[in-house]
Amino acid sequence: MPLSMQVLINLFIGFLWMFLQDDWSVLTFAVGYLFGLLVLFILRRFFNDKFYIFTINAIINLTLIFMYELFVSAILVMRKILARRIDIKPGIIAMETSLESDLEVTLLALLVTLTPGSVVMEVSEDNNILYTHIMDIPELSFAVNKSKVRFEKAIKKVTRP
Repeated sequence: MPLSMQVLINLFIGFLWMFLQDDWSVLTFAVGYLFGLLVLFILRRFFNDKFYIFTINAIINLTLIFMYELFVSAILVMRKILARRIDIKPGIIAMETSLESDLEVTLLALLVTLTPGSVVMEVSEDNNILYTHIMDIPELSFAVNKSKVRFEKAIKKVTRP
């Protein structure tokens, strides 16, 4: 059962609970929604996909990882830019990825591009290599590769069962 269907069933159980209680309040709906979560959690072994709360948790985790990497890379880039003498050695590196689907590779490319100091310029035709321009190769390439590994792990938890 797709994740969207799980959400719809849970909403239906919440509204059904509200109707059966004959109380049109947010609290009654919340209790019904929590009851629906319990019902779906018990029945999760009959679903083809994982329980949707686990996917929501993985999305929140990916967002937190991105915010952390954004903050860390912004500090690194600001330190380089605000130095008395700007001594950077920009360059292009090829980063291999273990992600398979187009959605996963696109999401990784977007996350790497949104972090300061790096821009994904091109993706190879087989989706295995990201060609990335980095502001300062000696210092930032290690940080970008570390971010890529963390992003890949979190993306796999979101997109794979």
